[in-house]
Amino acid sequence: MTSTVTEPRQRPDRNRTVAAFVITILLTSFVAATYGFGFYLFAQIVTDMREDLGFGYTVVGTVTAAGQLGFLAFALLGTWVSTRLGGGTVTIGSAVLCGLCLVLIPMTDSIVLIGVLLTILGGTAASVYVPLVEIVGRVVDYRHRGKVLGLISSGTSYGVFVNSLLVPSFVGSGNWRGLWYCVGLGTLAVTAVAAYAFKRYGLFYSPAENRPEEHEDAGQEAAPDTTSARAGWRMVLVRWVVIVWIIKFLNGFACMPFQNYLSPYLREGLGFDIHFAAQVWGTIAVIGMGAGFAVGWLSDRIGVRRSMLLCYAMFFTSALLLVLAPVGYVPMVSGVLFALAFYPIYGLVPAYVSKSASGAAATVIFGVTNVTQGLGGIVGNYTAGFLKNVTGDFMWYYAVIAAATVVLGALVLQLPREGSAASFVGPRAPRSVSDKETSHV
Repeated sequence: MTSTVTEPRQRPDRNRTVAAFVITILLTSFVAATYGFGFYLFAQIVTDMREDLGFGYTVVGTVTAAGQLGFLAFALLGTWVSTRLGGGTVTIGSAVLCGLCLVLIPMTDSIVLIGVLLTILGGTAASVYVPLVEIVGRVVDYRHRGKVLGLISSGTSYGVFVNSLLVPSFVGSGNWRGLWYCVGLGTLAVTAVAAYAFKRYGLFYSPAENRPEEHEDAGQEAAPDTTSARAGWRMVLVRWVVIVWIIKFLNGFACMPFQNYLSPYLREGLGFDIHFAAQVWGTIAVIGMGAGFAVGWLSDRIGVRRSMLLCYAMFFTSALLLVLAPVGYVPMVSGVLFALAFYPIYGLVPAYVSKSASGAAATVIFGVTNVTQGLGGIVGNYTAGFLKNVTGDFMWYYAVIAAATVVLGALVLQLPREGSAASFVGPRAPRSVSDKETSHV
């Protein structure tokens, strides 16, 4: 008799936990594919592709810039489409597009066509990321969103790690085309599994179709346009949303150039050999694989804002070490601190949004953060190159990065506590339905 009563209450908890676990793994794999393969694989094997196809570094720079523009365009497009077709559709569609582009790259010798495909790949990295807040908000309980989004944000490091395992075997035998086929077909296979899982867990829907269900869950009638794109765009008038957008701009301004110019600074500016630079990068990748989850787990206990302050403190120290004492193994220590801060920060911002907003508002807010981050990366990379040309040293931009992290810390202190009444945006409170409450329903 007792078992008959308790079993129905436990089953929804188990089902929700399994769904959250499966979706988390799949979303992490999407980030690993779109960022790790789409963004960074070309950079790792560009030397071999240049020798085979005969293009110069001017082309490499153009293609890289085009990838950033693709990121910005798809961030805007993904935000617009997500509010109409739903985040699940956009995520799966982006992953399919990513896999197809990866497979098509080795089929051509035209660098123009390859450049177009790489531009689209840069775009899929944005469009697959935009709906994450919405999807995680639907399947993951409030108290676990920090660690989940932290793990997903570390997906890039998993992709880079897979690259490091595959590149030597394929490129060593002169088969760079086979490498693209391998990661492309692997991405399409994972996407097929994800499409089945998304359909089973009800993640394919349009916001309009889902509105009555959300209102019923909330137990009250909401305004007709609370889940519309127009309602989401009106969130720009909320103070904390604007602060989040500025934070993401400065993240792109500081974090992306830090990563892009680290190896040139170590080798050309500080005189370290390629082996030491490779060790620093290897350490960053390994630490990044667990840093996002660890700091995300911490944010679920001490709060997202405190965790962000911790990351910016480590980021500040990392940049300062490269300015004041870049000798011996100090750059390695700087790399460790950078890894502990870099990967988690890309999960903490969406965690804050997912705990403070819902519906189309969350999608729009987070979609625009990807745009501002991309703009910040473009401005930061240009500024770093300009300072290098003027001063002859990358060191000065790392001083600028240290100053930017101080500003970032001050902005975080202006944010209201996540999930509080002051930060609430959307059709219903993010923590209105917990696991326990769902089991009783």
